[in-house]
Amino acid sequence: MDFKTLIEKRRSIRKYDARPVPQEVVDRLVAATLTAPSSRNSHSTHLMVIDDAETIARMAQMRDYGAAFLKSAPLAIVVMGDQSVTDKWLVNASISATILQLACVDEGLGSCWVHADQSLQRKDEPDGPKADAFLREMLPIPDHFGVLCVMAIGYSDFEPAPLPEWDREAHLHRL
Repeated sequence: MDFKTLIEKRRSIRKYDARPVPQEVVDRLVAATLTAPSSRNSHSTHLMVIDDAETIARMAQMRDYGAAFLKSAPLAIVVMGDQSVTDKWLVNASISATILQLACVDEGLGSCWVHADQSLQRKDEPDGPKADAFLREMLPIPDHFGVLCVMAIGYSDFEPAPLPEWDREAHLHRL
């Protein structure tokens, strides 16, 4: 698939069919993701691959908004960064997560990013627990790793509508 088509097809998919993602596809997703650039070539991004339905369903409770769809995904990948390697772990992990989403499109998969880093577990509790802390309680995440997001991944259960038109020129600033 050429790059323009890949970009056009990338959509946030929140509904998946029950088909598991084959291990060889997961391996290719991981390999592609870990080729992402990182500041000073630090390779600070780490991934945790989860295909256990019960664990993924529990992970969907990390936030009371914007995470419930995770429980329908047959695969979840936690995108993390080693804070002991670089203070740019968050940027590096973000680049890696974007590469992961594009790799999913290339493999015929849908994906959707569920933000964790400093996101509230309950939106009505601004001083309450955070989503990344919730994940740390249930997953073996090293203390020195920051948790950027959980990527829900699977075969889409629907054909998404084309993206609506919007004024891209308003977002372009020329000198």
